[in-house]
Amino acid sequence: MGTLVKFAVVLIISIVGHNIMAQTNFEKGMTKAFELWEADKWDEAENMFERIAKAEDKEWLPNYYIAQINSLKSWNEKDEAVLKAQLDKAQEHLDLAMTKSEDNAELLIMQAQVLTNWVAFDGMTYGMKYGQKIGELYAKALQLEPKNPRAAFCKADWDMGSAKYFGKDTAPYCKDIEASIELFDTFKPETEFHPNWGKERAEQVAESCKE
Repeated sequence: MGTLVKFAVVLIISIVGHNIMAQTNFEKGMTKAFELWEADKWDEAENMFERIAKAEDKEWLPNYYIAQINSLKSWNEKDEAVLKAQLDKAQEHLDLAMTKSEDNAELLIMQAQVLTNWVAFDGMTYGMKYGQKIGELYAKALQLEPKNPRAAFCKADWDMGSAKYFGKDTAPYCKDIEASIELFDTFKPETEFHPNWGKERAEQVAESCKE
């Protein structure tokens, strides 16, 4: 719902003072994948994540990032066949990730993002189909991790878009957006490879509230 643009992918990999030789194969692979992504080599990054996912069958993060890459590529996609291929791949890897990590707020958030891709493509067809489910996913993610900034922001952003669509007051959600920014300021991901995106987009939405 509402204006949907690409979420900024903030993927800052700091290796200053880090002993590369001490890294596991998983860490080396993830570092390389992020470097490729940051260099705007999306396909190469996705391929690297796929190789890691096959080699590290207990790790959910590679599958998560394959899903995220395909979701991000789909926001402005107009070709339904291309969109379906990308979102089917995203869903496949989300399903795999969920078998590796149950009740994972980040996976629920990404699931909601993928469903929102469909709504953004064709709101008339997919709004009714997925609208309630998206809200439920964000609510569950926030219940699992009340201080997760992505859960807080994405739920508020979705609720704001829904309010705009139905001609309702969006002011309460602007406050929720502001509150999510505070959570971004204090959030510390479990590792350098865990999700840490969303603050820039939250700040953009917060600014739009002031217009």
